[in-house]
Amino acid sequence: MKKLKLVMVGNGMAGVRTLEELLKIAPDLYDITVFGAEPHPNYNRILLSPVLAGEQTIDEIILNDWSWYADHHITLHTGFTVSDVDRVRRVVSATGSAGDVITAEYDRLILATGSNPFILPIPGKDLKGVLAYRDIADTQAMIDAAATYKHAVVIGGGLLGLEAANGLMKRGMQVTVVHVGDWLMERQLDDVAGKMLQKSLAERGMQFLMGAQTQALVGNTDGRVAAIRFKDGTQVPADLVVMAVGIRPNTALAEKMRLHVNRGIVVSDTLQTTTDARIYAVGECAAHRGIAYGLVAPLFEQGKVLANHLAEFGIGRYLGSLTSTKLKVTGIDLFSAGDFQGGDDTEEIVMSDPFGGVYKKLVIKDDKLVGACLYGDTVDGSWYFKLLRDGRSVSDLRDKLMFGESHLGDVGHQGQSKASAMADTDEVCGCNGVTKGAICKAIKDKGLFTLEEVKKHTKASASCGSCTGLVEQILMFTAGGDYSATPKTKAMCGCTDHGHQAVRESIRANKILTIADVFQFMEWKTPNGCASCRPAVNYYLISTWPKEAKDDPQSRFINERSHANIQKDGTYSVIPRMWGGETTADELRRIADAVDKYNIPTVKVTGGQRIDLLGVKKEDLVNVWKDIGMPSGHA
Repeated sequence: MKKLKLVMVGNGMAGVRTLEELLKIAPDLYDITVFGAEPHPNYNRILLSPVLAGEQTIDEIILNDWSWYADHHITLHTGFTVSDVDRVRRVVSATGSAGDVITAEYDRLILATGSNPFILPIPGKDLKGVLAYRDIADTQAMIDAAATYKHAVVIGGGLLGLEAANGLMKRGMQVTVVHVGDWLMERQLDDVAGKMLQKSLAERGMQFLMGAQTQALVGNTDGRVAAIRFKDGTQVPADLVVMAVGIRPNTALAEKMRLHVNRGIVVSDTLQTTTDARIYAVGECAAHRGIAYGLVAPLFEQGKVLANHLAEFGIGRYLGSLTSTKLKVTGIDLFSAGDFQGGDDTEEIVMSDPFGGVYKKLVIKDDKLVGACLYGDTVDGSWYFKLLRDGRSVSDLRDKLMFGESHLGDVGHQGQSKASAMADTDEVCGCNGVTKGAICKAIKDKGLFTLEEVKKHTKASASCGSCTGLVEQILMFTAGGDYSATPKTKAMCGCTDHGHQAVRESIRANKILTIADVFQFMEWKTPNGCASCRPAVNYYLISTWPKEAKDDPQSRFINERSHANIQKDGTYSVIPRMWGGETTADELRRIADAVDKYNIPTVKVTGGQRIDLLGVKKEDLVNVWKDIGMPSGHA
């Protein structure tokens, strides 16, 4: 049977994911041709931030290398921009960088043209040193600039802008973030979480100008940007300006083809354009029911439906997506999903601990969780997202909801507990739709022992990376002793080759007092560490040098950030911190007074030489912590 001709315009994540899904179910149905404007195979655009920060290389973020296209008999034209589509003759014309033109006929056409960064229409926008942040070329230009110049200004305090600012700061630049809003990431965070985020980033050295409106970019005699001027007449120096003020669906080709465009290329539930049934649109360029999605999970969901339709099964329908956000600045934990702002018809459950760097806000409507905003403790983000997506009543969980899936989120401290508690059908990687069962099966059948092997065989954690910790827990839970016994001296994590004992000895021998100094002195592979090593290093610092080391609340274990442990009877255990069992008469008096004042039924000495107050009522927790005046949770 003669194969149909499928042409795809765009070589990005959403489009190639569509081809991957299609090849799984109908590998011999089409001759496939792909046009990509960039000179690269498909790569993970989400991981450009770690590349900018020096944590990963370009090669490490390639999703489908050149051999993948060859192995699947896909004709790939990189460096070619599609300039025209003749819908009558069904011919695509593309122009290369040298001006050469090639054509391809199609029976079915996929438009996966993505989006374009929005550039502020202000004087000076065309100066040298003014960049967007969208692709590998932009990222490389910023890396090159950081090697020569000193002052960077990022316009936009949203998700992308903060990732760019963090990466440039890690490259040694002095970075100022200019944001027109009152708090950072106002589309993903409420004002409390946004201001906590700003405080945390400011402590790292990032500078902010909030509520500032850019008027013009000022150049020097060489035609390069030298400063940024604001509407109030003030200005700040800038050798590099990065505009991260939003994206717009790339609909130029679709408009030229006279397809229906409204915010994006308008598509039906089968991702067919409403103008021409032979033409499909997927990804950031598509507008489905009035929404153009910019996050990877919904784009992959679209790709699966589109592949199903191209395979002539015709049973898939895309009905829209619920999205969540996780910031990819290493060491900053935040998560949001749904209607986290709330309104007059909603209820809010809020826990705020500014000193400890933890904030949780859950929004409930009609006994259902409709929104969540988490800062500092995001271990239960995936659980909240599942409750949001399932739309189940949470009336029976209300008293426990704030404390997480295991009442207090202690699974984040215990590591394997969350993995063992999950059902095989539970989704682990939302981007790629990978369940716990699929990961466990791959680990057992293929003998996988590392995160990279799991990524390669299942694609779990290969996209946005927000599920990496959970995938590692499943790996430890499934592989067991084989996983932990691989090296003779087990490294703390993938960020370093050093083991726990070596880190502790180095902290003591060299009197290191901050996490950043540990990472620098011991040559950490990733500049900011990860959720595994940061809490351990923070603990080693404050236990070795309790009066001098700088405690980082964001890097504490979840059990230490939450300050108490829930018991089976619904009461709580509070264990004040005591280094090596040492305490003072004043501390003992405060503990004794709290026991009497709040009728705490049981007091015992733990095996770790600490005093454990058992049976504290939930409503008394805040006052107990306040009266004792000692950090708690160090069980």
